[in-house]
Amino acid sequence: CIILYKGKTMENANYQTEILNSNLYKIFGGIYNDFRSVAKSDYMFELDPLDYEGFIDAIDKEYVKCIVLLENHIPTAFLVYTTAISESIELNVIHCLGNDDLTAKRRLLIERFLKETEAERKEKVVCYPLLGVQSSFTTDIAHYGFKFVGLAVLRFMMDNKNSEEILRSVANEPQDESYKVVTWDDLYFDAAVDVIHEGFKTASDALFDTRYLTKEGTNDILDKIVNGVYGEFLPESTSVLLYNGRPCGFCFTNITGGRIANIPLVSIKKEHQGKGLAKHLVKKSVEHILDKAHSGERDFTEVNVSAETNNIPALKMYRHIGFKEDYSYPQSYLPIA
Repeated sequence: CIILYKGKTMENANYQTEILNSNLYKIFGGIYNDFRSVAKSDYMFELDPLDYEGFIDAIDKEYVKCIVLLENHIPTAFLVYTTAISESIELNVIHCLGNDDLTAKRRLLIERFLKETEAERKEKVVCYPLLGVQSSFTTDIAHYGFKFVGLAVLRFMMDNKNSEEILRSVANEPQDESYKVVTWDDLYFDAAVDVIHEGFKTASDALFDTRYLTKEGTNDILDKIVNGVYGEFLPESTSVLLYNGRPCGFCFTNITGGRIANIPLVSIKKEHQGKGLAKHLVKKSVEHILDKAHSGERDFTEVNVSAETNNIPALKMYRHIGFKEDYSYPQSYLPIA
């Protein structure tokens, strides 16, 4: 069989794409478990993916959707995406069995994905973190209009004495006594919406999560953070910057899974920026997590955070607190059609 594909001819290929359904469950398990075996090493997953039964349950409940590429009726690649978590269409992973015809298989999956989501993409952005081996797909998906933002992942490891010494060396409070760092209180929620919206509406995050563009959307993001939709919220480790008693900055913390703490949002009102205040917010949050780990109250192994690779001030700030850069990846997004 010969298939013409984007002007190229592929010999001895018989490819077709299908939406994963109960008719494919028995033969799909092999390739899914192949993905699970390399999820951490090849795709930089921090936690083990769902086992096969859990994944099928998520498919049945329509939490996620899966497109399967069949080669001579055998699954050799798949794409997983979801529209259930945020206002974006989240493309989670593209996995191919082996290395044959990788570009062709990925493109066929992307084209079926774009077809399946055509109506939704009129109102929603597609976001796709190109983690691990998927970074090699950058050139190919640019062909479909995807754009890219470089993100760096930084980690503060609980067992790194050097990082802890760096953290403890930072002053506990801002020199200006008009400022004070306190812990989260639900009374600060409305102020947090204003500060996060102001700080993120023009940031790259708004390119792949358009909720940041409005206060209503930002409210939805924060509501999901503090109510544990995006992982266990850590109110006692979430820091608030007060100026003359009024909140003007926030550092949110949660648990993304297992023993990993995360800082999903840090923002300070524009008129208070450029004074080195963010480091005090982050320090207080990380210190609290570190103390919980050392006391044995919580079994944290690290705190992680991401920042744009070209945001030099943010990267320097995290380094000065004891974070170390682990890896970077292209965060891709497809604007609304």
